[in-house]
Amino acid sequence: MTSLLPRRGHGGCIFITGGSRGIGKAIALRFAREGANIVIAAKTADPNPKLEGTIHTAAAEIKAAGGKALALQLDIRDEAAIRTAVAEAVRVFGGIDVLVNNASAINLSPTEKLEAKRFDLMHAINVRGTFLVSQACIPHLKKGQNPHILNLSPPLDMDPKWFRDHTAYTMSKYGMSMVALGLSEELRGAGVAANALWPRTTIATAAVQNLLGGDYLIQRSRKPEIVADAAFAIISRPSTECTGNFFIDEDVLRAEGMTDFSHYAVNGDNPLQNDLFINP
Repeated sequence: MTSLLPRRGHGGCIFITGGSRGIGKAIALRFAREGANIVIAAKTADPNPKLEGTIHTAAAEIKAAGGKALALQLDIRDEAAIRTAVAEAVRVFGGIDVLVNNASAINLSPTEKLEAKRFDLMHAINVRGTFLVSQACIPHLKKGQNPHILNLSPPLDMDPKWFRDHTAYTMSKYGMSMVALGLSEELRGAGVAANALWPRTTIATAAVQNLLGGDYLIQRSRKPEIVADAAFAIISRPSTECTGNFFIDEDVLRAEGMTDFSHYAVNGDNPLQNDLFINP
């Protein structure tokens, strides 16, 4: 498989969970502009009036941007379906060089108000799903070019304030970060990088619009492209030299020489809102 980014040594097939919209799709489109082979593995195959996009519309956008796309309907709670999707990605594209664990569930209810099924959903997707998709991809990543695992999850910070209002959600997102940390050591000898990436500010996604703060918060958010550009920068780094990190999108791009982030703001007239797990 020929490297698509010869100057930075990046490989060619990227497997993205939850990539039909939002940050996952933005990452896919960023790599599509480099001509990458991209697997969109997400649940939404049919249009939903409450949610933008499907795996098929995302695949069409990827192709229009210059990449190759494989749309696979996948619920990452289903272990057998994960194995089938990974096998199909390898069959079509010859291997997997990058895994982006983007699929996630959120519910910020306090403990007394959180239903057991909501607790189970977050942990089944955020922790178990991330673990099982990584597990299925590892044998192929070990054969990949500049192989990376990137989890969209926050820095591990045991300050009680991050648990106080939504213990279950924090546990589940920290679980994703612990997967990245553990795999960075497990796979270090194989040359497979594992890192976590989190945005400094809230990002204009369906979750922010529908679950967190509506248009008020959207207008104080950045566009998903800032996370996509940071992901591209991380995955373009040598996997043997870049592993075990908890990255913040803005910090990654500053290290790449960027100083002006105004073009990422949804509304430059409003102050930006820090995301969860980000200290002022």
